[in-house]
Amino acid sequence: MIYFDILIGLQRYFWKMHPEIQRMREIVLVYLDRSGGLQKFMHDCKKYNDSKQSYAVYRFIVSINPSDIAELDATLGNYILHNPIQAAQIFQSVCFIAIKTLSLIEQLQTIAQISILLKPTHLPPLPSYMLSLSTFPFNYTSQRFYESEGIVIAMGTVTKYTQGARFLCTEETCPFSEGFRYIRVHLPGATESATVRNDFVCSLCSSLLQEDMKFRVLGDKQVVEMIDVKALNALKGYSNSKAHFRIQTFTVFLRDELANRMTIGNHYKIIGIPACVQNGSQATVCIEVSSVQLCKPNGPTCISDNFKYLLSLTSSSCWRFTAVLANIFASQVVPPGTYNTLKLTILLSLVVTCEKANEIADYLDLLIVTSDTLIIDRLLNYSICLLPRGIRHPSASEIFPTVSKDKHGTGSASIQACSALLAKGGICYIGDLSSYKKDKLEFLQSVLESRTTTIFIPGKKYGEEADQQVTIPVQTNFWSYVDLDASSKKHVQKDSSLIGQVDLSLISPNLLDVFGLLIYNEFPSCRLSFPLVHHILKKAINPEAMLYRVSQQFRTQDYEEFILFAKNLHVELSSEAENLIQGYYLASRRVRRDAIHGSKLSASALKMLISLSKAHTKLSLRTKVLEEDALIAILLLESSLTLKHGKSALCVAPNAVFPFDLSDENSLQQRDIYLMQCHHQLLKFIRAYSPGIHVTTNEE
Repeated sequence: MIYFDILIGLQRYFWKMHPEIQRMREIVLVYLDRSGGLQKFMHDCKKYNDSKQSYAVYRFIVSINPSDIAELDATLGNYILHNPIQAAQIFQSVCFIAIKTLSLIEQLQTIAQISILLKPTHLPPLPSYMLSLSTFPFNYTSQRFYESEGIVIAMGTVTKYTQGARFLCTEETCPFSEGFRYIRVHLPGATESATVRNDFVCSLCSSLLQEDMKFRVLGDKQVVEMIDVKALNALKGYSNSKAHFRIQTFTVFLRDELANRMTIGNHYKIIGIPACVQNGSQATVCIEVSSVQLCKPNGPTCISDNFKYLLSLTSSSCWRFTAVLANIFASQVVPPGTYNTLKLTILLSLVVTCEKANEIADYLDLLIVTSDTLIIDRLLNYSICLLPRGIRHPSASEIFPTVSKDKHGTGSASIQACSALLAKGGICYIGDLSSYKKDKLEFLQSVLESRTTTIFIPGKKYGEEADQQVTIPVQTNFWSYVDLDASSKKHVQKDSSLIGQVDLSLISPNLLDVFGLLIYNEFPSCRLSFPLVHHILKKAINPEAMLYRVSQQFRTQDYEEFILFAKNLHVELSSEAENLIQGYYLASRRVRRDAIHGSKLSASALKMLISLSKAHTKLSLRTKVLEEDALIAILLLESSLTLKHGKSALCVAPNAVFPFDLSDENSLQQRDIYLMQCHHQLLKFIRAYSPGIHVTTNEE
């Protein structure tokens, strides 16, 4: 009944109009009726009517499904996609007749008071609807809907803009000196001066128009800078890709209900209307956003056949697959069999990374103590390229977000992402830790402790009434190294009285504690192994050469797919593994204790053990954490603690996880026997220093 009443109203009011436009109005009414949009519109009208307040502009959001519209009428569907501003006028006329026919808003006087925002649910999956400023040609001058995606690299604070305003003729005898004849509404790409200024004239008497300030409608506006995802490849520091491409940031305007819908560092897909905004002598390409959608990373559904075959060959032991994996990893950079402990921890850190916003993330930060900075740098650089969000921090820029003045003329504050936020859900490689000043290291320590960074925005400087503090989560793993040769030149090395302890007095003990794993490099620079020297010389002669068969069998791309597959596995902690972790943690807290400072083992060590255990389970392509996984985690952490504080009663070997060179199946068997002995030794340690914890023995 409602539909027919509005249809009759349309035919009466617009009977002199162009028949094609009239037909599209009727199709719009059919679509709103069938999609439920008419009911939503009537509900929105009721809110305005109940307020009993007279507005200059009545704003309505209409959700549009282009597929459904095109099925009803292809001409209308094409009109909405390619002429959205003109199409909104058709919806405006239908909504106006609906309000008048059904008496939905008593205060409404003219059609100009209705503002319609069309928001398409999606766009056709065709290249012509994708807007990318890294490919030519880009047609940003046509004001139609485009889809684009990118990463948020800067965000401004929310400011106000004029959503709509009422103007009156200054000539008192003119009929337009009252009423709602002249209504100015913001259009996509328009500046503030296009909506509100003092040189508008009356179309009837040519007198100047004056704004009625009582009816100005303000809305929220936020300026966001985005960049193509491809730009991250330029921040890796190393890449196998030889493709050249052009990267340009683009400005995005979030208005009203979309303000604060984006988070800095996240990857979004947006639909909006591009426009050119003039700011002095410069023109900026911007997009007025209609909808925002968070892009969820889609990992591979399987791994390569060679990895599957390797998994089947090593299925007799829970330790063998990850051992072989670490042994052959990064054979393009270092020879197989070298830096095995470091390579294992790198792989563990890679699979711990998580890009899902709603998932509680584990973190595994690495600090490597080395004299071979060139080799370690190459290895870490190669490894970060295996992730979509691997960032090598440029030493000349800031690691954490900074605040600057918005360059679009608003004068408001703009938060710049910097390396740590661009590496969200990935790795931020910050290079030599000893090259940073004390204040930077203290700030890094506070971020590692809280996994957040707080930015202070002085209100006076950025045109705000009050100061603001913005807290941003830092969801990334940090990798760094300490150059022993450089640190020994800066200060005199202390002779440690504790067995196994390395002098790291250059770095604050608190920073060492929060950094997660500390790893000591196996090969001091004075005695590089022959395979490593041979590898370096061969690569210097021919950088593209495949020196080992495993490099062909397990390509870099295979490792990329493997890591993306493994990191998305959901793992659960078994009760046996949990008891082993808790037993070791409590025993270590008692053993590593002194009368003055108390326990040297912080509470974060328990989280580290769980993260390491889960990471080893993922790397093994399993979904349940076993005691074998917990043992590897404990040995890695105990080795790290030994470097910091010296040996404990558990007394693990220097290369606790890889005591032998892995050359054949016999060496893998020897390693399994050794790890079983370590497990037995660990149980004795727990029973001696944490008797309250029940752990399962082989005899049981």
